[in-house]
Amino acid sequence: MSCHEPAGAGTTTTGAPLVVLVGNPNVGKSTLFNALTGGRQRVVNAPGTTVELQTGTWRLRDDGTSHVRLVDLPGTYSLLARSPDEQVTADAVAGRTHAGAADLAVVLVEAGALPRSLYLLAQVARAGLPVVVALTMTDVARARGVHVDAAALADRLGVPVVPLHPRDGRGAGDLAQAVVTTLRGGRAEPTVPPAADDAVDDADVLFAWVDATVRAVGGVAPAGVRTWSDRADRLLLHPVLGVPVLLLVTWLLFQLATAAAAPLMEAVDGFVTGTLADALAAALAGLHAPAWLHGLLVDGVLAGVGTVATFAPLMALMFVAVALLEDCGYLARAAFVADRAMRALGLDGRALLPFVVGFGCNVPALAAARTLPHARQRLLVGLLVPWTSCPARLTVYVLLASVFFPAHAGTAIFLMYVASVGLVVGGGLLLRATLFRDLRREPLVLALPAYQRPRLRALAVATWVRVRSFLTKAGQVIVVTLTVVWVALAVPVTGGHAVGDVPVEDSLYGRAAQAVAPVLAPAGFGDWHASAALVTGFVAKEVVVGALAQVYAVDEPDDPAAAGDLGERLRATFTRSSGGHPQAAAAAFMVFVLAYTPCLATVAEQRRLLGARWTVGCVGGQLVVAWLLAVLVFRVGVWL
Repeated sequence: MSCHEPAGAGTTTTGAPLVVLVGNPNVGKSTLFNALTGGRQRVVNAPGTTVELQTGTWRLRDDGTSHVRLVDLPGTYSLLARSPDEQVTADAVAGRTHAGAADLAVVLVEAGALPRSLYLLAQVARAGLPVVVALTMTDVARARGVHVDAAALADRLGVPVVPLHPRDGRGAGDLAQAVVTTLRGGRAEPTVPPAADDAVDDADVLFAWVDATVRAVGGVAPAGVRTWSDRADRLLLHPVLGVPVLLLVTWLLFQLATAAAAPLMEAVDGFVTGTLADALAAALAGLHAPAWLHGLLVDGVLAGVGTVATFAPLMALMFVAVALLEDCGYLARAAFVADRAMRALGLDGRALLPFVVGFGCNVPALAAARTLPHARQRLLVGLLVPWTSCPARLTVYVLLASVFFPAHAGTAIFLMYVASVGLVVGGGLLLRATLFRDLRREPLVLALPAYQRPRLRALAVATWVRVRSFLTKAGQVIVVTLTVVWVALAVPVTGGHAVGDVPVEDSLYGRAAQAVAPVLAPAGFGDWHASAALVTGFVAKEVVVGALAQVYAVDEPDDPAAAGDLGERLRATFTRSSGGHPQAAAAAFMVFVLAYTPCLATVAEQRRLLGARWTVGCVGGQLVVAWLLAVLVFRVGVWL
């Protein structure tokens, strides 16, 4: 866990005390973390895992003279770890990290759910870590008739107990003072029963202590109290009525990832590739820069920056939408409604959200996977999401279906989406039987958070931090790769051409495409024109049609359904490369486009979330699956 590194721009935290936030899921840890750290935070992965952590700097005094390193640990109900996420929390509490032992734990205790919170608190105390208790959601507890006496709880535990309202910031100053006092004054360990030798006896002792503590501080809810949240759950959790609500929410998310985000993405793209590109070109012309430098900076580096910037509005919208659903309490309800449909893949209902978003765009779908509770589940979803067919692939389907299946174009396109669902399900079942055998089909047990009004400032901070992380981490990969692609297109391999002014077939890129073409011959499209477009499609699927027009030296059609000269060239090429079976080759090409790597931005986001090793394996697996399926489709098509 990289807790020793600087957590915010311009902020040095080396040597500052290390404080960890510990608590059950949905107890308000992330909201509190955002309120305490503001923009002085970043997202990291625990070393050797795909467990995502937020680290930041908490300024305990307004003048900035006192600060600590703050880490938001994954939510857990127990330190007896049953998942990689829970193991990270258990290791951090026990001091088993390369950053060393934490100096203090702020344990969040939910006022309306004292038993499970106190059970975790007792385990933290037994680990020997100094503790300050943050008593949260007291307003929700009062609505249920629970009135916890914070002073009595502090006397009972023997440590500071600070009533806290993370959504409006009340109590943050008192919490900071309690942390400062505890760090300066030595250890503050809750008075809990010592561990018994026998595990069963120890559990009995611990539960008896929890029960006695709850009764002593007024944490018992009166019988028969029903809130408006309970009444809303009668609809939202209904096995029949809850499904239409879930479908409506997922449809709105899909619309947000497509129709709502498109104008913003086009505006950003137009500004970068239009206004900024023109300004940079004019500046280079004024400096009498050579043509190759103009191409490198405008068509290479700036094009990469534009690609990254174009995704920023989409990512921001999806981060806000998912955070709103999580913060208001509905996301947990949606998980229960969708749970049965996802259990065959070893996942719970929360996995539905990333897959739905994936049909709008794979990049924010990967980001949405962070809502899943366990790292292994997030990893499995992250490997499967690229097989959800995003709209960028649709332009390729429309072009090929219109050229080769004009009488049945709609059916051909529909079958591609059926194949996409089949890939996700089939790939998931295969992975469950091999690499993910450890994913147990357990019943979904989830404490439902109360419905609450989202706190807009905390949402804005969390969204900015995650968008910034995407721009800096994924952006580096995208800009570098696109610059390399431009260089490959600009460097001639034959004489008579200048750098930056060379036909595609005579460039380093064209020669690479010619070298790849024989590998695709068993699928019926072993021609360098097709392979060059597929290599370009690795960068972004929406440029495949333009790449085909470029390699054929014809105008790109405004409407892929009316291909014109490009369609004639494709028919001639596929007829020749397939030995007279162009439709079979076209179907194989469409399947290959569906199954292989969706775009460079997806790869960059996978690397950010899953790590380099899993990302490389995923890309390699996609290429192998795409080739096998394309060959199979072509051979069956020829036979039919």
